[in-house]
Amino acid sequence: MPSPRWFPSHRQPPPAAALGPPAPSGPNGFWLTDPDFRNRLHSATLTLLDMVEDCLNDEIPLTEILDGARDHAEHMLGVPHAYGVLVEAEAAAQIVQAAGLDAGSPFGLATAQGLAGIAQLPVEQQQQLVRAAARRYAITSPPRSATGPPAPPARPSPGRSR
Repeated sequence: MPSPRWFPSHRQPPPAAALGPPAPSGPNGFWLTDPDFRNRLHSATLTLLDMVEDCLNDEIPLTEILDGARDHAEHMLGVPHAYGVLVEAEAAAQIVQAAGLDAGSPFGLATAQGLAGIAQLPVEQQQQLVRAAARRYAITSPPRSATGPPAPPARPSPGRSR
């Protein structure tokens, strides 16, 4: 007697094209010591901040937008799913800091409380804070080149006197 068609052993695997693009690669070793991966996390955080601002136009609550980011980390942010929570936490902390509040740790209670307060503000104010967070993060945390160690500080010109 033949097995039913839906039986797993008779199912044909989907073609490779149907599976979509390959998942983004993880860090080379410990994520914090991999400069290329840290750059990807930085870029993902900036992308998320842009997405948050856009989604606020659709009147989706701020916390829902941030909470859903990890679910789309691979496809929209270019980082493995397991690291999406880091991007969410960093974006939340940046928004709280843009409001002039002390966020402390991105995983701390101060960030959670600050974000809850910001979520009660009118959408226009939330968008302003998200834009400010993105600008501040882009300026104060520029990604470093992975090609070598950071450049040493510039030395004063020999002809200058103090």
